[in-house]
Amino acid sequence: MSEYLLELNDIEAGYGRAALVLRGLTVKVPAGSVVCLVGPNGAGKSTVLKVASGLLTPRSGSIVVDGVDVTGQGPQAMLASGLAHVLQGHSVFREMTVEENVMLGAFTVRDKAKVAERVAFVQSLFPIVGERWKQLAGLLSGGQQKQVEFARSLMVSPKVVLLDEPSMGLDPKTTATVFDQVVRMRDAGIAVLLVEQNARRALETADVGCVLDLGRVHISGPAPELLADPQLGALYLGGRPSEPASTKNR
Repeated sequence: MSEYLLELNDIEAGYGRAALVLRGLTVKVPAGSVVCLVGPNGAGKSTVLKVASGLLTPRSGSIVVDGVDVTGQGPQAMLASGLAHVLQGHSVFREMTVEENVMLGAFTVRDKAKVAERVAFVQSLFPIVGERWKQLAGLLSGGQQKQVEFARSLMVSPKVVLLDEPSMGLDPKTTATVFDQVVRMRDAGIAVLLVEQNARRALETADVGCVLDLGRVHISGPAPELLADPQLGALYLGGRPSEPASTKNR
């Protein structure tokens, strides 16, 4: 196994003939970690996930999953390589049961024993999924639906889960529950690349933080250090300006 489960190296990417959104971006996700991407609107955070999951082909640079170069492959191949993408907003099928929603994530898995093993795993990781297994997903709260989405993404035993704004539209209490589930995934050995507008909450959850600005990683380092940096707080977290912390990678 490579030290990094996901490497985005010197990525340049954009949409159509428009100007580049990502300009030489490099992000690496170690095994057993949560790496969060924070930054202002338009910094390119969600575009990073689209590149990683194959929804957007980079114009240059490389994508490496567990030591294997997968640059230029489409979403299905990226999923097979070990990348699961949980999209922004709610993506459960409300008229289907929790069971049916979760089992959609195992559509490509032909081994019934493995499917049963994964069902037991996600139900233990997210108890609400098992408790509401036969209920319509539309009857669940927003936070519970998000856990169904997480469970569905884990049915293919991904190496890295890509989470795009998991707290979008959720109240503070539910947001806290969702981030608790992110930690549970990390503690279960699943690496996470997290995009989140709530920068402070994301850094409180993550092991590594990357601050994006204008399509590049402006600052990166251990999340607790970035969270404690007064200068970073002034720029991105709503804090007061002061002298920057001495330990940062720029």
